[in-house]
Amino acid sequence: MPPQGRRRPALEIFHEPNTMTAMPSSSRRSAALAATSPWIDSPGRFGRISRWLHWSMALLFLWQFVGMVLKVTIGRTPLSGVFVGVHRDVGLVLFVLLLLRGLWGLYNLRRRPSHQPGLVGLLAVLGHLALYGLMLVVPLIGLMRQYGSGRPFAPFGVPLMGPSDPIPWMMAPANAAHGLLAWVLLALIAGHVLMVVVHRFVWRDEIAQRMIGRVTDGSNPPGAGTRA
Repeated sequence: MPPQGRRRPALEIFHEPNTMTAMPSSSRRSAALAATSPWIDSPGRFGRISRWLHWSMALLFLWQFVGMVLKVTIGRTPLSGVFVGVHRDVGLVLFVLLLLRGLWGLYNLRRRPSHQPGLVGLLAVLGHLALYGLMLVVPLIGLMRQYGSGRPFAPFGVPLMGPSDPIPWMMAPANAAHGLLAWVLLALIAGHVLMVVVHRFVWRDEIAQRMIGRVTDGSNPPGAGTRA
């Protein structure tokens, strides 16, 4: 009799279903993109677009608050005028960046790094909600005041609002609370920076690496990253 062919082991015939194959096609594409693209958020780190939005806003807020501190401490001088002179223009840019950041965050919501469990994680969620809320409200009421004042507004030389009759109710919120809420926002930002330092140098975990670590791909586990 001719020799029989080698019988294939059962494991070569029957395979367990692949989890990626079992996922809906849209979810598979999303997971694959996050695992390979440094631009997209993943459970282990924020991608390049999220980082660009984060650090761009951080620098612009620094510009705004340096100008306000100079105005309060040394008054209207040529130095403070460099910052205060474009305060409204930069505020508009911050408002637009925040909207883009919110939309990008929603797009990445299911795959971006999650907060820690327990009380620390809950406080982090509440702190971020307060930060985002004030980052939205402070420039929004400032822009409402600008529009309600009836004065023309041409940010960085681009005409945006022409002269019109004043609208008192649009100016009222900013007149009452724009400055106060801005200082509260500064205090929250200081607390945010303080917690980054605590995570990095006291608790010595990898939370900060999600935003400052080297970006390669999305395959790192949550909290992992290369030290900067």
